[in-house]
Amino acid sequence: MFARLSILRTRLFTRWVALGGLRSDAVLYGCAAAFSLLLGWTSTQVAQWHWGYLSAGPYAAGALLGYALARLRPRREVMARVILLTLVVIGSVAVPLGLEARWRHQDPAMGFAQPEVSVIERSGVYLSQGEDPYRAYDKDGRLIGVVKGLPTYESFFPYFPLMGVFGLPSAETHEGTGLTDARIIMSLMTLLASAAALFLLKASGKKKIRVAQMLLALPTGALFLATGGDDMPILALLLLGVALLERRSNNAAGVSFGVAAAMKLTAWPLALGALLVARDERAASAWRRVAMWVMAIVVVTIAPFAIKAPWAFVSNVLEFPLGLAGVSSPAASALPGHILTTWWSPLGHILAPTTFLVGGYFVTKYMKHYWPLSISRLLGVLSLVSFVMMNVASATRIGYIIYPANFALWSWVTIDHGVLDPVLV
Repeated sequence: MFARLSILRTRLFTRWVALGGLRSDAVLYGCAAAFSLLLGWTSTQVAQWHWGYLSAGPYAAGALLGYALARLRPRREVMARVILLTLVVIGSVAVPLGLEARWRHQDPAMGFAQPEVSVIERSGVYLSQGEDPYRAYDKDGRLIGVVKGLPTYESFFPYFPLMGVFGLPSAETHEGTGLTDARIIMSLMTLLASAAALFLLKASGKKKIRVAQMLLALPTGALFLATGGDDMPILALLLLGVALLERRSNNAAGVSFGVAAAMKLTAWPLALGALLVARDERAASAWRRVAMWVMAIVVVTIAPFAIKAPWAFVSNVLEFPLGLAGVSSPAASALPGHILTTWWSPLGHILAPTTFLVGGYFVTKYMKHYWPLSISRLLGVLSLVSFVMMNVASATRIGYIIYPANFALWSWVTIDHGVLDPVLV
């Protein structure tokens, strides 16, 4: 059976490589068009189904244009693919985001944004007034500080304080045009950080196109940029940190990882993992330099809030995302951990820690065998670990698949040699 699966995989990879760059782009954009239509038809969330219908056309056009260009065989294929990628990003991100931001500010009650957008903007208001963004918390089974008139889950701020920066423009201007929508600010941050990362990455133009497609153009990026967006600047900053590690610019890498880690807990695995692979010009470990910057940024931005209201901080940042704050999160997808926890609630306190300990044992053995660890191997390990933890957590969302998916792709991009090298070209 395993032999047959191996043969099938090899055949599929061979056919994929034989397609060439533009034809494979056409296939990806065609699949994205089908996904968008399906999402528009099936989703019950206003922001998502609007994005689905708005982006299906641009994806379909990108698929047709990619196929047509492949038939013409342009001399500068990479340039043609970059132009096609840019057009798809405009159609699948810029246009839907602009429209949804405008519609949301015209009719706030309709839900033209994921709940996290309002949460981030509200935290921006609190920060602009010098107040604590961590209001609601669970104490002895009682919810305290819940914002009246809002769903209970929207009273929680499951991020670190620096994420509230994306809500400051909206808090300061009070404009009704939608231009200060937190998604637009997060998308601009994502574009700037990812552009710098792609410029710095030690990879071929073909590989960089795949990274940009995953992060920006395909639904793995475009859907989140247009509807919610809080994970996208995190991923872009992490990619920038990876590119800087490759070039052994450890101070800049520490800043990039530090900013990401000071926004959201999902950045911490790679920010900590970077300490294992940071090298200086003499190939000696440079973990102290990276750690210094990460620690400085995290401590300066988080400590004042954690010290001021430790109970509320822990309840918002740790307990609520893990489903332990006594509040049902809309982010809870029907993944194994959530299903099992629904069946027997104590599993919510057992499953993830047990998986972490058991998995940590095997990961430690793997790293010991392949020490010193390369950036590529680190990303491969984190891809697998984040995928497993996403499935055992009691209240995680299916959208978090973008973390293991991007880490797996970056692992391929940063590899020096390997059998997978030509597969995604």
